[in-house]
Amino acid sequence: MARVSFWLIRFMIILLALSGGDSEASVVDTKHNLSSSGPGEIRAILEDQVCIFCHTPHNAAPKTPLWNRAIDEGVNYVIYDSTTFNAKISQPSGPSRLCLSCHDGTVGLGALLSRPEGVTMTMGLMGRPSMLGTDLSNDHPFSFSYSEALPFNVELHGTLPSELLFYNTDVVHCSTCHNPHDDTYGMFLSVSNKNAALCILCHNVSGWQSSSHATSGKTWSRAGNNPWPLNARLTASQQRNTVAENGCENCHTPHNAGGPQRLLNFLEEEKNCTFACHNGNVSDPGKNISSQLIRSSAHPVDMATIGSAGTPHDPTEDVTFLHNHVECQDCHDPHSTYDNPAVAPFVSGSLTNVKGIDQAGSEQYPAAYEYEICFKCHSHTNTVVSYVNRYLDENDTRREFATTNPSYHPVIGAGVNLDVPSLPSVTSPDQSMDEYSLIYCSDCHSGDDTAKIGGNGANGPHGSIYAPILRERYERADGTSESYQSYALCYRCHDRTNLLADQSFKRRTLGTTSSKGGHSGHTAVNGVSCSVCHDPHGVVDNSASGDHTHLINFDSTVVSPASGEIYPLFDDTGNFTGSCALICHGVTHGSASHSYP
Repeated sequence: MARVSFWLIRFMIILLALSGGDSEASVVDTKHNLSSSGPGEIRAILEDQVCIFCHTPHNAAPKTPLWNRAIDEGVNYVIYDSTTFNAKISQPSGPSRLCLSCHDGTVGLGALLSRPEGVTMTMGLMGRPSMLGTDLSNDHPFSFSYSEALPFNVELHGTLPSELLFYNTDVVHCSTCHNPHDDTYGMFLSVSNKNAALCILCHNVSGWQSSSHATSGKTWSRAGNNPWPLNARLTASQQRNTVAENGCENCHTPHNAGGPQRLLNFLEEEKNCTFACHNGNVSDPGKNISSQLIRSSAHPVDMATIGSAGTPHDPTEDVTFLHNHVECQDCHDPHSTYDNPAVAPFVSGSLTNVKGIDQAGSEQYPAAYEYEICFKCHSHTNTVVSYVNRYLDENDTRREFATTNPSYHPVIGAGVNLDVPSLPSVTSPDQSMDEYSLIYCSDCHSGDDTAKIGGNGANGPHGSIYAPILRERYERADGTSESYQSYALCYRCHDRTNLLADQSFKRRTLGTTSSKGGHSGHTAVNGVSCSVCHDPHGVVDNSASGDHTHLINFDSTVVSPASGEIYPLFDDTGNFTGSCALICHGVTHGSASHSYP
C-alpha cells in the first residue's frame, strides 16, 4: 500500500507541475512530453494531452502508477551477465517493466490503453540511443536486490545511497538512476553524473577518488574522434568537458555498450583507452599510447577481443598461468592509476592495484614491484619469443632474473659483484649507478621516444621501432660495426670508453705478447655483437656448460663447442680474468687466460 501511495503522490506532483506548481520540475519541457507540443523530435501529430502517454485516471493497467500503456507480457529479455558481477538478476519487473514498454521497441509509442485507435507519432525510437531493445546484456543491470549483491560485489557501498530510489526497499530499477519527469541533469538522471557523482553513489571502487581519471582537467583538443559524444545530447550546463567531469563515462556507458561485459564503450578493450583519449587529442603527448602501439615492435593489444577472438584479459583470470594475450588492463588499473614516479623495483603510480607474479611464481595482489607485472606473461615458456639462440635458453624471465643465478641484470636484486669495489664498465647518463643499483624492466624495454631519453613519448613498454620494445638501438647481428649508435641501449649504463679500453675484459696474454682480444678486439675490430657472448636477462646455470658469470651465454649461431665438448666453455678465474674453450667464426680458442697484462 505504501508503494501505491508513493506513485499516486508522484502522479499528483506531476499534475501540479503541469498546472504551474513548483514542487517538481515540469515534464512539459522534456522529451518525455510526447504530445504535439513536446520539444523533442518524437511527438504526437495531433494529441495535445501530456500525461496520457504514460498515465490515465481510469482503467489503468497496472493500477500503480495508473499506467496507460500496453505491455507485451510475452517478451523474454536477454539480461546482463559478466564475470565480475555476482547477483541474481530477474526478468524486468516493476517500474523497469513500465519504462521498457516504450524503450524495448515491442509496443508502438502511440499504443495507449485510453486510445484504442492509437496515437499517430512523428517517428519511433528505432535507431536512437534510447532504443534498448529486448537484448539488455549491454545495459546496466537492474531488477536485482542491492543487499543480496553486496557480499559478492565488494566494489559496492555497504549501505543504500539515500539519494536514490529503490523499489521494494532495495531492488535496483530504471527509476533508481532515472527520474522520468525531471531532466534537470540530462538523460533524466536522478542526480548529476558530472564527475561520476551518480555512479559513485553505489560504486566504491578502490583508488578512484585520487586517480588521474577522476581528477584530470584535460580537455579535448577538437582534433580526431570526439571522446565525449554524449555532450551532443546535453544542454550547455549539463555538458562534461574534462576527463574528470566525464568520470566513469570516459570508458563505460550504462546503455547499449559496445563491450557488454563491464559496459565498456567499445568491445575492443584497448580502444576504450586509445580511441578517444590516449591518442594525443586529450592526453598529454607523453601519454599518446596509440602512436606507440602501431610501431614495428609493440605489445599486441589487438590480438584478442572479449567475446569474439582469442583469449582476452579477464579480471578474474588465474595470473599464475595466463593465455597468450595482453591488454592495457593487464598492466594498468584505470580506476586507480595516477602520476607518481617511483624507484626500482617498486611500481609507479600508473601500475598500482594490478595483479602480478612474484619471484617465487605465486600471485601477488597488488603487485609491489614492476617486474611482478611483467612476470604475469614473461614467466611462461609459451609466451616468450627468443631473439637470440642460446645454449641455455630458459625462455622464462622470472627464472633468468633469479638472484640465485651466477649472473643477472639487477632487476629483482642487486648484482653479484658486491665484493668488487668498483665496476669500471658501468656508469650511466641517466643516473649514478654502482654495484648496489637496481633497474626496471622498462629501463630497457620502453618506447623509443620516451622522456627518459629526451623524447616526449609515453614511458613503458607500449611500442618501439627497436625489437623487442627497446628504448634504444641494440644490434644483435654478428658483424655489426661498433659505434655508440649500434649499442645505444647498452651504453645507457655501460661506459663505452672503459669498455673499449678493455678495463673489464682484458686482452689475452701470451707470455709478454698481447694479442687481439678484450672488448675492443671483439666489438671494435671484429664486429662481434654484445649479444654473441652476453645474455641480457640472466643465465640459469646447468652446472655442465662452464661458468656463466658476467651474463655469459653464447649465441649458438656464432659460437660452437670445441672438439669433444657439448657446450662452448667459459672459465671464470677471478676478478676480470677468465678463459674460453670454443670455436668462434671458425677459429678455435684454447684456454689461454684473459687477464691483466
